[in-house]
Amino acid sequence: MNGDDALIRLQGVAKHYQMGEETICALNGIDLRIMRNDYIAFIGASGSGKSTMMNILGCLDTPTHGQYFLNGRDVAGMSEAELAHTRNLEIGFIFQSFNLLTRATALQNVMQPLIYRGMRPAERARRAREALARVGLEKRQDHLPNQLSGGQRQRVAIARALCSEPSILLADEPTGNLDSSTAADIMALFDTLHGEGQTVIVVTHEADIAAHCRRAVRLHDGRVQSDVQNPPRQGHGERAGV
Repeated sequence: MNGDDALIRLQGVAKHYQMGEETICALNGIDLRIMRNDYIAFIGASGSGKSTMMNILGCLDTPTHGQYFLNGRDVAGMSEAELAHTRNLEIGFIFQSFNLLTRATALQNVMQPLIYRGMRPAERARRAREALARVGLEKRQDHLPNQLSGGQRQRVAIARALCSEPSILLADEPTGNLDSSTAADIMALFDTLHGEGQTVIVVTHEADIAAHCRRAVRLHDGRVQSDVQNPPRQGHGERAGV
């Protein structure tokens, strides 16, 4: 155990890649704590380390040095099977490109992560319908991705992440393929989910998206350049007032 109540704790985390004879330092000594119900953005330019940060937080990669504690457990001590189980159980992934199955309905796409839990089909469908309702798509459950707008497809992707009831929603450039109005709608949905108690982590290069979150961590050359609390946005109250 890590000795505190943080959902995530990074302690001296570094990630190095070998490119021929050159060593690339993608992350260099990151110390960070993320609490439950945090609403945090990692922002930075290309090469800042934010994609590597996302991969480590999502248990898709492991640090070269340092420790990553998730729910009090050192991720470095997990086997490949345990890492896969942790990804499925603890982390809901949301990607810029939606990553939906093109020949599956919205309902089938949302149910997909639950298949690996050995859950009965009726229970999978019930939870998927509930997740679609949370994102306002209960009337679109039988539509294929090509019958949905970009914003609706991202909402399906968010519902798919939510149906597993994860500890963390981890969104990688979630508005990158959307127009500004639709992007604002998706961020408003994240506001609502955060207000319901969900921990939300957004990886972005867009300052206005980072400003939407309650906390913004700017990465530069693999280090934390700044870690600031953003003022509450108008119309976005504390959890009890949402």
